[in-house]
Amino acid sequence: MSLLSPHKVDAPSLHALLYHELQDLYDAEHQILEAIPEMIEQANSPELKTAFRNHRDETVVHVTRLEDCFNIMQEKAKRETCAGMKGLIKEGEHVLKGDMDPAVKDDAIIGAAQRIEHYEIAGYGTARDHAKHLGFKDMAAILDATLQEEGKADHTLTEIAKKMHKELAKV
Repeated sequence: MSLLSPHKVDAPSLHALLYHELQDLYDAEHQILEAIPEMIEQANSPELKTAFRNHRDETVVHVTRLEDCFNIMQEKAKRETCAGMKGLIKEGEHVLKGDMDPAVKDDAIIGAAQRIEHYEIAGYGTARDHAKHLGFKDMAAILDATLQEEGKADHTLTEIAKKMHKELAKV
């Protein structure tokens, strides 16, 4: 048992496991919505601030899509504490509190944000595949749409980081 998670996952079926995964993602998205304002505030680059604002708006849509997934399963939309996201956000908070050159700090914030994106990509990919296997075609499409958006957000952060690296290399 992990020290981060006070509970175990009881999933006697793939259906139950998918429900647990949706609860975990639902909590993760809510945690992100709580963390993004500080990321926007701490970012120095206008392009990075815009990327975070855009992703905040997408995250609101992701929450709504997860609620749609719960409805498809005819299950209650509820949050199960996502210890993984909690840890990633905690790591990101350490970066936000750090004393760094503004451009270096932006680069560190991007790294923290990409860890979060990669975690979401893994979660949405797994949930999508389970939904497909269980015959929830509409849910699989919903989860895939979010998965694609998470991938685009990661790509956007990579492109911003590449530009920063070019600028930092000139200094």
